[in-house]
This record gives sequence, C-alpha cells and structure tokens, in this order.
Amino acid sequence: MYRFALEIIRFIDELPKGKTTETIDNQPLRSSTSIGANIVEANSVSSKKGFINFFNYALKSANETKFWLGLLRDSGKADKDGSNNLLRETTEIANILASSILTLKGKK
Repeated sequence: MYRFALEIIRFIDELPKGKTTETIDNQPLRSSTSIGANIVEANSVSSKKGFINFFNYALKSANETKFWLGLLRDSGKADKDGSNNLLRETTEIANILASSILTLKGKK
C-alpha cells in the first residue's frame, strides 16, 4: 500500500497545472493515501468489528480513488496509460479488501 500511495503522489505531481487539475488533484491524493492509512489503523484496534470497519473505510477510499482517476483520465487531464495502470491496481486493491471483509464477516 505504501508503494501504491507513492505511485499516486508521483502521478498527481505530473499532472498539468491548471484550474481544473488544481481543484481535482487533491481528491485522488487524499482518497488513495487513506486506503493504506486505514489498513494500518485496522491493525491497532482491539476488536474484530473495529478491524472490519477500518477495512470498510479503506474499501470506500479505493472506490473513491477509482472515480477520481477515471475522471482525470476521461477529461484528458491525465496520461491514459498511467491512469489505466493505476485504475487496474486500485481495482485489485478494492477486490482484495472486499474479499477480506467477506471472509472476516464469515460470508465467504
């Protein structure tokens, strides 16, 4: 997750400067770094319910990140290949989190 957050930071830093990107670029930066932060925080809780809650927060952040990356790609503000690679990676992370949540809840 740490490496993923660094990739997003580098990606955002390479975006062209302008009114639109200055408004949008903070969103994927916040949501993507929140994924790892919530996973780290999950390891500090004392209950299974708390652990699952933090994984749910991480999953929501992953889904939000997919939205922002898609928006940057489809608006032409970001490199298509770079966006697609990060979208693929974010989707994989979201799938792992969703599967983990189901397993933790005993539904898988």
